[in-house]
Amino acid sequence: LHELEEMGNNKMFEVLPKKEVISLKREKEKLEKILTGIKDMEELPAAIFVIDPKKEKIAVAEAIKLSIPIVAIVDTNCNPEEIDYVIPGNDDAIRAVKLISSVIADAVIEGKKSTIEEEIEEEIEEVKA
Repeated sequence: LHELEEMGNNKMFEVLPKKEVISLKREKEKLEKILTGIKDMEELPAAIFVIDPKKEKIAVAEAIKLSIPIVAIVDTNCNPEEIDYVIPGNDDAIRAVKLISSVIADAVIEGKKSTIEEEIEEEIEEVKA
């Protein structure tokens, strides 16, 4: 995707035949649709949180390939074997999803705060030593 964007910015499309330009633009649009959310990521996430693994089977498959731990709300219609951390619950009920998502979000925020505090304490100890 980055290469296709660079080709567009450098006016490389003007040099190529029209048929090839059309196919490259289609490929760029397809990749943008699929990869827009992750195109600027510098590293892999520590874990992913999925509401409905059945609907998000592509994300689950990619996470499995990349060995990214998966935390998911698993309903009776999903296979829990491919999920690392199963949260049993109704993924169709909006209130249940909202409750579980807010608890997960709060836990992530709390974890980040404690990590930052630990790093600050380590730096202070290094400066004192």
